[in-house]
Amino acid sequence: MITQQAQVKLNLPLALKDFLESKAMKFDMPIAGYIKHLILKDVADMEYPTFQISKASELKAKKALKERKKAGKISDVSAYFKNL
Repeated sequence: MITQQAQVKLNLPLALKDFLESKAMKFDMPIAGYIKHLILKDVADMEYPTFQISKASELKAKKALKERKKAGKISDVSAYFKNL
């Protein structure tokens, strides 16, 4: 599974950067990997947030599930989208 990635730019005082480098080198890791490790350690005990679906979305999903038996197969997808 490929996980989506985001890049974060971080400005640090030189003394902190040097400290991080020395800690990362102690574990034979690049600084970015060490920072990821620290973040993962920090959030390890947190639950991933979940959200309640809206009533409108719930109704649409239920309707779609009921109507899925009416769905047909499309043999030529390109033609289908061309004719929309």
